[in-house]
Parts: sequence; C-alpha cells; structure tokens
Amino acid sequence: MARETGIYQRPDSRYWWINATLPNGKRIRQSAGTEHREEAEALLAKLTLDAYREAHFGIKAPRSWQEAVVRYLTLKSQLKSLRDIQRVFRQLHPHFGTLMLHEINGDMIWSVVQRMMKKGNSPATINRCLATIRSLLRMARDEWQWVDHIPHIRLLPGEVERDRWLSQEEADRLIAECPPHLAAIVRFALATGCRAREITGLEWSRVDLQRGTAWLNQTKNGTPRGVPLNRDALDVLSSVLGQHDRYCFTYAGQPIRWQISNNAWEKALKRAGIEDFRFHDLRHTWASWHRQAGTSCDELKDLGGWKSRTMVDRYAKFSTDNLTHAAARIERRRGSNVVDFVTFSSRQNGTKA
Repeated sequence: MARETGIYQRPDSRYWWINATLPNGKRIRQSAGTEHREEAEALLAKLTLDAYREAHFGIKAPRSWQEAVVRYLTLKSQLKSLRDIQRVFRQLHPHFGTLMLHEINGDMIWSVVQRMMKKGNSPATINRCLATIRSLLRMARDEWQWVDHIPHIRLLPGEVERDRWLSQEEADRLIAECPPHLAAIVRFALATGCRAREITGLEWSRVDLQRGTAWLNQTKNGTPRGVPLNRDALDVLSSVLGQHDRYCFTYAGQPIRWQISNNAWEKALKRAGIEDFRFHDLRHTWASWHRQAGTSCDELKDLGGWKSRTMVDRYAKFSTDNLTHAAARIERRRGSNVVDFVTFSSRQNGTKA
C-alpha cells in the first residue's frame, strides 16, 4: 500500500506525520511532533514556504545555533582542544541555545559580553567565547552557506598575557622535588618546549638518538613536526631507555594516560616553594630561556612549532641585545652631568664635510 502524502496519521503513533516533496525538490518524511492536525498542517506550510523562497528567491531556510554547534563540533572532533571547545559551547548555551543563526547580531553579542562581565569573567575567558562564536559564524557563512551576513565580532582589549616562567635555580628545585618519572618529563619539557601530551605520547619509533631528532605526530594544531634534541633532551631519553618497548615516558611500566598536573605535580611545586605555576608554563620557561640566550623569534617559531609569529613575539621582551647600542647613545660622561653626544656630533660634521 502506498504511503499517504501530505498530512496523515499512523496506527502506531499518536502524532501526525508529514510525507511531501517540497518546491526545492527535497523529499521529507517525518513526524510533525503534534497530536493536532492544524499544527501539523501549519508546519508543512512553513516548510513548503521556506523551500519555495529558497528555490525561487535564494532566501535561505533558517538554521539554528544548535544545528551549527553540532556540525562545528563534528568537524573539530579530531582536535586535541575539543574538550575546551565543548566547554565554551556549554558556557554559551544559555545565551544562544534557542536562537536561529540569523537572529544573532551585534547587539546580542554585546549583551552577552555584558552579562559575562557582570558574572566576573575575565577578558581572557570572554575572548575565548567571542573567538569561538566568530569561528562558527564564519564557517556557517563561508563554507556551509547557511547565512549571508554575520556580525563583526571584535575581541575585548585589556587581556593580560600570562607571563610566568622559572629561573634556572627554580627549575632545579622543582626537578629535585619531583618523583623520577615526573622529573624526566619536566627536564624534557624544559629542554624541548614540548607540550604535555606531546611528551607522554612520544614513541621510541619516532626518536632517532643518533641524529638527535624526534618526530611528533600528536601536536596541538594537528600538524606533525620534527624536534631537534639538544644534549639535555638526549640525556633524559637515555635515562629512560629500556623502560618500555613503545613509549618513552611511563609510570610503573605503563603509558601515562592521565593529566600531568596531578597530586604529584602539585606536591612537588609546594615542596619547591613555587606558586602560581602550571605545567604548560614550562613551555613558556623554555621559550623565555631561548630568547634570553639570543635565539631569534624566527628560530624560536620553528623550534616550538608555531604557525605564525604572533605567539612568538610575546617573548621578544626577553632579548635586548639588539637595543644595547641604542641605549648607550645617551650615556652620561663619568663624573659629569653632561650627556655625551660625541658620536652624534661627529656624524653631523662628517655629513657636512
């Protein structure tokens, strides 16, 4: 028996059902989600109108924020930062959960920012939310063609960059207080700048001790990269050689599957007298030491696997060698309160000659 078209009822359901071909050629067979015929007919009329406007006038059917979030998360499912993205969307759900994409405008974004500020959220937290909203809306416009226009979203000024790093003496104290498996990880992080997951996931098959190179396949941005191993890094790997057939860094003979920032890490920090320090700050420490030693920003970018100079430029302040000559131009003569402009005067005279 042929299935009824339009609005009909099924013997196994209390709801009305829709079976129709829309003006844009799309066939729909779905429940109307209502026991009232009038409401089911109204839903079919709306679907028909939306399809007609899209087919004949290019007017896109409304898409919801939740639809976009589901598709966005599906596309980002392979990222190491997926949990962080999901956490942001949970924060945004009370504000956007019931909205259609075309309803999101600049005023609404601003009101969300104001509400988050009143709750005491920091500019950094708010900016993470704004960047995620902007990324989703741009994808919905440029890749999915769900909307034609999106609001311009500008991040908040005043976000304070975290500037926490260890001195060599502090690093030695921390390593001394760590249990052996954690001390090896900390030493390797300070020698290479690798992230926690890059270290715990490092396999012997991706290490060449003779050439002093490791190849990472579990990076934050998903792009494999090579890591040159200095003597400190090679010493660490030599100390753990033979503990496991596959993984370089283990605990009690087993791969490390948990977060490094656990009780052992916190207790080591406390015993070493180090406060306000996260494991990722070891990467900041490594980068800061490099700049203090004269490593250029371009070299540091390649060493750390950053895709752009933006993240690297924050460490520029640690190197002032290129400014030493400039700073000396206004030195005072010893025993005098007169600024020495000899170099400047000589240059002026030479130009006139």
